[in-house]
Amino acid sequence: MTADPGEGTHVRHVLGAYVLDALTAGESREVSRHLQSCDRCAADYVAAAEAVSLLALLREEDLLE
Repeated sequence: MTADPGEGTHVRHVLGAYVLDALTAGESREVSRHLQSCDRCAADYVAAAEAVSLLALLREEDLLE
């Protein structure tokens, strides 16, 4: 987690890994706990989750263009 001066500790830098389930169980619990109490990081989580879901719509041909 990162610390923003004057704002406390946030988890924005690991949200991509969290969405992709690439964190350890302990890290995932920590992020989950944080998201329950931080509206700013929760909003960033929603944006990351939406971006990942859009990636699933891409076809291999789309990437070659």
